[in-house]
Amino acid sequence: MKLFFILGSILMALAVAIGAFGAHGLAGKVSEKMLSNWQTGAHYHIVHALAIIIVALTMAKFGNSGMLTTAAWLLFVGILFFSGSLYIMVLTNVKVLGAITPIGGVAFIAGWIVYAVAIAKLIP
Repeated sequence: MKLFFILGSILMALAVAIGAFGAHGLAGKVSEKMLSNWQTGAHYHIVHALAIIIVALTMAKFGNSGMLTTAAWLLFVGILFFSGSLYIMVLTNVKVLGAITPIGGVAFIAGWIVYAVAIAKLIP
């Protein structure tokens, strides 16, 4: 549980820094489409970093479970693959990296589903 509070907080700090870099450091240096991709990555990054903290809060309230741990790790993997691939694509202009992005999307979806199932089991 403590690990996910720390991980979520660090990911939040990174999301803010990455978002600011995109807004101030990339404007005028990359195409509008690439800047939009960066913003999408930052948006999903911040939302799912908060989600990891929510999972940690759930663990604090109801106890740690394998399903909650799995949900948190899936959300983390989603950030790495979804947001990470978009960041790298924008910085390198290697558009084929966009093919990795859906893997992160699937991890996000799986993380939310596992979280829902865990909650259904934890709360009568």
